[in-house]
Amino acid sequence: MIKVILSVLLAYSFLACSEKKIEVEPKVVLGKSLESLTLKDQRDVSHSITSDTKIVIFALSKDMGHLSNDFFESKDSDFLSKHNSILVADVSGAPSLIRSMFIMPGLKDFKHTVLILDDKTKAASYKDEKHSDKLNIVYVDNFIIKDIKYVSTKEELEKVFAK
Repeated sequence: MIKVILSVLLAYSFLACSEKKIEVEPKVVLGKSLESLTLKDQRDVSHSITSDTKIVIFALSKDMGHLSNDFFESKDSDFLSKHNSILVADVSGAPSLIRSMFIMPGLKDFKHTVLILDDKTKAASYKDEKHSDKLNIVYVDNFIIKDIKYVSTKEELEKVFAK
């Protein structure tokens, strides 16, 4: 009987720890400003969006993070800055131990700058769950979101910068 009770308590404790959907005001909406976007990069340096920023790329999944990093590693180290662009990667879904031992050290090897969303609540405000399996390409003009596109291949990402 004790084993049954312990099993039930253990099951309830796992259910209590299950991930709940975080309700926040979305920040990636046409007409909204991204002026408050300030994040640290993979080297723990703080960056803010500037009025010159034209494209903000959100990699909201592991697969899209790998795709974008592979793409930008094949470019010059200043490719993003030359195109007035920034790359934001969401690592908030990974357990903190995995982030600190594997993800962050791996990101430090990249020559391009990657801004990091590592807080689930903050990350939730930049996510569009319908498109989290794609790179979210946000076009801005003087901080204001003018357009949002979604790409999922290196070829599509290349076209973003061909314009």
